[in-house]
Amino acid sequence: MTDKPFSQACENNKRPILAQLQRLLPEQGLVLEIGTGTGQHAVFFAEALPSLTWQPSDQPGAEDYCQPWLAAAKRDNIRPPLPLDVSAPVWPLTTADAVYSANTAHIMSWPEVQAMFRGIARLLPRGAVFCLYGPFNYHGEYTSDSNRAFDHYLKNQKPSMGLRDIDDLATLADDVGMELEEDIGMPANNRLLVWRRQPG
Repeated sequence: MTDKPFSQACENNKRPILAQLQRLLPEQGLVLEIGTGTGQHAVFFAEALPSLTWQPSDQPGAEDYCQPWLAAAKRDNIRPPLPLDVSAPVWPLTTADAVYSANTAHIMSWPEVQAMFRGIARLLPRGAVFCLYGPFNYHGEYTSDSNRAFDHYLKNQKPSMGLRDIDDLATLADDVGMELEEDIGMPANNRLLVWRRQPG
């Protein structure tokens, strides 16, 4: 596996995440993944959910990082990765049946998180889901010592990064017509937040 980028975190969390995606994602359609990274999730989920088409994406200049995994998998239901600047007023994709993103909100700046939610709301049809995985704070508090340490580490790397609070995300989502439908506990003090595009 030395010829492919590798994330141990992806290996650790892919099965618990898949167990939730199997019931949350539509039976058919196009799933946009924001922040594909190594491509391990894209390949694993596309293999397990063959009736879905997976659309990888990452910030411009990083979108090809996943190519070794995609090339080795040779999956017909994985599209070529797209460069996606979430802050851009126009995205390279105009519609999707669901959106998935893992460990992105805490490495984006808050304006980028806001832009991501606005862009997703433009893409999704009414009733579709956005599944957001990662560590989050609740009502201004950390949920674990490890999350506190991770947040401090992120902010030392770049002050604009850091764990996002569920209250701030809920307000942001409400402003763009999405509602938090499920908040699922996951291993290693992570959560899977399921946002659904509301009618009207």
